Amino acid sequence: MPLRILLNGAQGRMGRAILAATEETPDVLVARQLDANDPLTDAAFDNIDVAIDFSSHDATLALVQAAARRRVPLVIGTTGHSESERAAILPFTAQTPVVWSGNYSLGVNLFNYLVKRAATVLSSRYDVEILEMHHRHKADAPSGTAGKLIEIIKNARALSEDDIVHGRSGLLGPRPDKQIGVHSLRGGDVIGDHTVIFAGDGERLELTHRASQRAIFATGALRAAQWLVRENKPPGLYGMDDVLGLKD
Repeated sequence: MPLRILLNGAQGRMGRAILAATEETPDVLVARQLDANDPLTDAAFDNIDVAIDFSSHDATLALVQAAARRRVPLVIGTTGHSESERAAILPFTAQTPVVWSGNYSLGVNLFNYLVKRAATVLSSRYDVEILEMHHRHKADAPSGTAGKLIEIIKNARALSEDDIVHGRSGLLGPRPDKQIGVHSLRGGDVIGDHTVIFAGDGERLELTHRASQRAIFATGALRAAQWLVRENKPPGLYGMDDVLGLKD
């Protein structure tokens, strides 16, 4: 029997990419589609094995509440949640397993792992700058992927929110050693480019990932959904590093 998916945000860019990807992925089926104007009831989870959310930040809470009541695993790919929205969503991961990631590309998640290793090995004498670019229609900045990179580097170097600078302007003086510079570019139809620069005296290391089609995100989201169900994961919060076995 194929894996039966409830897809929330089916008519968005990522929703359409997932619908296309299921046609090329054996043993998966989008059994139910929801969008902004469709009512969300517990009955929507009847005969559903897993739900995937690529809707809007203000729609995720209602979905995770319903999924938790029905004990249906959930994959969250929506980005742009505020801290209060995230805080409201997290408690429901104690009732059902949730994979939550800002980027489901397999390459990006390996990229995250390499950034973590670089941030750990290289001292604070190597200045860190994050540069991301997306299409003109993207509503949130920095991207969810850039947000994940910030958290990775913060944790690796024991930094705080005060050490993050979003863009620069004016006479700021010398750059502090403990700082993460973050720069968001928007334009054209760019799917998603991310670069992390470690700039030291005499050398510079740059790690870059570029996405050229949304199919890579859809494939990763489907892999996460399959992992939750096939591995019969217990309730809890998971990331793509769990799905891919990249945790140290």
